Amino acid sequence: MERLFDYVGHFGRFQATIYITSAFQVISCGIHYLASVFIAVTPKYICGASGNISTVLLPNASTATIQDAWQSWTASQHYIVIQQENGEIWELNQCSRFKREDSFNLTYSYEGNKTLYSCSNGYYYDHTNLDSSIVTDWDLVCDREWLAKLCQPTFMFGVLIGAVVFGDIADRLGRRLIIWVTSTGQFLFGIAVAFTFDYYSFVIVRFLLAMVSSGYLVVVFVYVTEYTGIKARTWASMHVHVFFAIGVMVVAVVGYLVRTWWIYQIILSVMTMPFVLCCWMLPETPFWLHSQGKHKEVEQLIFRMEKWNKVDAFCNLSEICPVHEMEIQDAQILKKQNVLDLFCTWSIAKRTIIVWLIWMTASLGYYVFALNAVNLGGNEYLNLFLSGAVEIPSYTLACFGMEKIGRRNTLAPSLLLCAVICGVIMSIPQNISTVTIAMSMAGKFSITVAFGLIYLYTAELYPTIVRSLAVGSGSMMCRIGSVVAPFCVYLTDVWIFFPQLLVGIVALFTGVLTMLLPETLGKPLTSTMEEAADMGNKEIIKRTEFNRVVME
Repeated sequence: MERLFDYVGHFGRFQATIYITSAFQVISCGIHYLASVFIAVTPKYICGASGNISTVLLPNASTATIQDAWQSWTASQHYIVIQQENGEIWELNQCSRFKREDSFNLTYSYEGNKTLYSCSNGYYYDHTNLDSSIVTDWDLVCDREWLAKLCQPTFMFGVLIGAVVFGDIADRLGRRLIIWVTSTGQFLFGIAVAFTFDYYSFVIVRFLLAMVSSGYLVVVFVYVTEYTGIKARTWASMHVHVFFAIGVMVVAVVGYLVRTWWIYQIILSVMTMPFVLCCWMLPETPFWLHSQGKHKEVEQLIFRMEKWNKVDAFCNLSEICPVHEMEIQDAQILKKQNVLDLFCTWSIAKRTIIVWLIWMTASLGYYVFALNAVNLGGNEYLNLFLSGAVEIPSYTLACFGMEKIGRRNTLAPSLLLCAVICGVIMSIPQNISTVTIAMSMAGKFSITVAFGLIYLYTAELYPTIVRSLAVGSGSMMCRIGSVVAPFCVYLTDVWIFFPQLLVGIVALFTGVLTMLLPETLGKPLTSTMEEAADMGNKEIIKRTEFNRVVME
């Protein structure tokens, strides 16, 4: 089937239209994956009081309202003293409050008797930079703080489930059906999140949103790969990630402009609407139709591609795919494929283990750098915007590397470079925030190469009958990394450089193992498991012969 593109063009008008249409929806994937950075933001807060406040005292200042006190209140260990209109004096901490027995001595320091109370009257929040988040609406602080921290891991767990489920279904029922279902689901669930009435409904709807977003992201990479010839496949598949990066930048811009979380969520979800209105026009891929023995539909699709691309030399399926290849393909589709087929031989099993490890490492590093961007100091919105913007030149450089020196020889150095950068970040003094931000962006740049490249590399390493399953299972491992990433970021409370230490060790180990994979540069997509396994065996034979010649 790979010879199809020699007839109809490797990236003609037909493929370009499909590519732009389907890749546009990836913006929404980038949006929903990082939206919780500002949806679940925790501002400064202290215990609330039941009455009206007349005076507010800080260690070195006094104000009339709590909102005027936030700029001066910088340390969480400092309490705020308030006097109410009824004369009562309270010391307000983040998760507790004390009522002073002496209501006539209004001073910050107090050595007299006082009574401990819980935060039964809610909390005061700093609304300087935001009007509301799920934290302020549902009081996800103190003993409920862990619920806020679970928002991103539970979303990524939904991404993990969606990658496996929809990747497998796409191999069985087709790429087009899953694109329809998941893109519509992104729009509906994205809007529904904004209208959830409590934390638990919010998490459930976000979990479903994560599943469909992941399903779309997995299938769209296979979709555009199977519509693009070898000459354009690298640039086309890699630059799908640019749309994801644009989504990250949209999150930063909308987060800066809109400070109410549910309005913010609605605006972000509306980005999905243009694609939902036209996704029904997308056709099924010729590779999947051919793998299912639907040869008549393939010929009709070829005719459409020829008309769109203005090809004069018409051809039929038998010229592109000889009869004996069709017979082999028809025999293989009778067997239902499952994840165990990714371990059918030793060479394929070894390949799968290494590929899964690369997926997990790339995702872990990508999301550690992305989620930690708002904690680097300076303007958090600008940091997240730069974190997305740095991906665009990263993908461009990766494309040049993949075309010139190959997929494997670009992937391995990017992982090793990430490990080195993590070591450099750990040696930078904490008070030099500008250098830390610059090196963090460099780390995001290097790991982004691996994060983007592995999608195409995986699709090229496996045959048509398990290609979506391979990408889907790889994405499942990727989501294990993304589930772990938020917890890695939380480890900064233990040691500020704990995330970089973990990412650096894993990236170093994975970068070395990557060199054991076969190179796919310039090779056609395989259709059978035998062809995929033979690709690795030929490389081993070449290496053996090269080593023998060197020894002689």
